[in-house]
Amino acid sequence: MTLGTLFLIPATLGEGSDLSAILPEQARRIAASLRTFVTEHPKTARQFLKQTGTAVALQEIQMSTLDEHTRPDELEGLLQPLLAGEDVGLLSEAGCPAVADPGANLVRLAHARNIRVVPLVGPSSILLALMGSGLNGQSFAFLGYLPAEKSERIKKIQEIEQLSLRLNQTQIFIETPYRNQQMLQDLVTTCASETELCIATDLTLASERIGTKSIAEWKRKLPDCDKHPTVFVLYRRPAARTFSRPVSRQRK
Repeated sequence: MTLGTLFLIPATLGEGSDLSAILPEQARRIAASLRTFVTEHPKTARQFLKQTGTAVALQEIQMSTLDEHTRPDELEGLLQPLLAGEDVGLLSEAGCPAVADPGANLVRLAHARNIRVVPLVGPSSILLALMGSGLNGQSFAFLGYLPAEKSERIKKIQEIEQLSLRLNQTQIFIETPYRNQQMLQDLVTTCASETELCIATDLTLASERIGTKSIAEWKRKLPDCDKHPTVFVLYRRPAARTFSRPVSRQRK
């Protein structure tokens, strides 16, 4: 029996996005053609599919939920349409599925079952923030969420700042939007003055703001990103090496 294909469909990063400007035509066309989806949030998925259009009535679309509460033993059931030969779309709440997203577990299992996996092009807040930061794009790490408890968060900030310095590596992380200002305050009071920080807020939306400054510069005025999706990009630049010119010895 021919197996179906698992399409990884990127969603927009927030309400009010112009779908035709954000998503390539191929991603919109494939999303509109599918009848079965695995989604992080069905309500958000339906709103997304209203914009792409669907080959069948929206109420006829089959949706299964895969979120942080999905147990590992439930993943096999989500693959059944694929094993029966039907194509399925994996749709995250925002951005790219399987990146900082529970869909990664389903993708790994699909590979184990020899199911074809096709990632489609679309917005990733992580890469967009890195691109717009001007910081080191040759070596970087995405850390997800930092600890919610203040003392643990400050300890983690100190660790990743030193890691950035030691490895010459950009560190990327996110926070729950209602804690963004707390995160910013902890960053500017913890990090060295010369450490660079990019704050990328509301990416791809009309209210998008991206700025990279040193911690010393940010201290003068912090942006208001409370309750707005934000990506933080931190980089502690290694000190420039100076090389002294060898002194030539005079022959006597």
